[in-house]
Amino acid sequence: MHTIWKGAISFGLVHVPVKMFAATEDKDVHLRMIHKECGTPVSNVRTCPHCQKEVEWEQIAKGYEYKKGHFVLFEPDELDAIKPENTRAIQILDFVDLTEIDPIYYQKAYYLSPDQAGSGAYNLLLEAMRQSGKIGIAKIAIRSKSSLAAIRPLENCICMETMHFPDEIRSLQQVPNLPEQTTVNDRELSMAKLLIDQLYAPFDPEKYSDDYRVALQDAIQRKISGESPGIVTAPAAERTNVIDLMAALQASLEATKPTAEPTPPADEDAQEGAAGKAKPRGTRSRKKEGAVP
Repeated sequence: MHTIWKGAISFGLVHVPVKMFAATEDKDVHLRMIHKECGTPVSNVRTCPHCQKEVEWEQIAKGYEYKKGHFVLFEPDELDAIKPENTRAIQILDFVDLTEIDPIYYQKAYYLSPDQAGSGAYNLLLEAMRQSGKIGIAKIAIRSKSSLAAIRPLENCICMETMHFPDEIRSLQQVPNLPEQTTVNDRELSMAKLLIDQLYAPFDPEKYSDDYRVALQDAIQRKISGESPGIVTAPAAERTNVIDLMAALQASLEATKPTAEPTPPADEDAQEGAAGKAKPRGTRSRKKEGAVP
């Protein structure tokens, strides 16, 4: 894997040199804009709509639009001057319980490996977090962006999850039509909880896949191989016109019930004895004689 950052984790007086690697990768199928007439990819060109000409990188400055049509400009050295002082440190500020962090804060995952002669301190931090059940909350700057980060053990690796700052999380007050009180019918609630219990399974990420990406890759391969282009339709979610919540819950529960094992047929003599209508032995014998083998 490609090293995207080198620095150190520090907590107290402990200094852990580490290298950073992206823990996830983009699997999206990227389509380019193509000129249909000649088949040439269309390039994105930096043009100025006022001057009606292409602009070179040397003539571009970064700016912030503080009012419609009005910008404050920054040169690269001005932005460098206000960067975080230490961009090569992951400074752990606190240790917390993982369950205290809502997943809404998480952004992107990274793997951290020991660098240089830092394996001893790396192992120490890894094992200390594992045995204490605590994870570190740190600050880090990557590519001029400062963010919070969660430092936690993942098997035999220290994993870092960048996090949003609290003021980056939008308030729930901005979400329309949220219920003021969650009032539900007790019977409906019991059935909903029963349905959740029946659908419960240990999390297995291998069960899930990107159906659209698989379908798109299949369509691409069929076009490359010269087959007639087909229409790929993404699977639509089942829709129902059931308005009765109880009926919907009951239908869901029925759909999730395990299939019962078929009951083996009872012995013929036992069935006849239970019914009290045992046939004459001769009749049963003649029936067997006339049966097709």
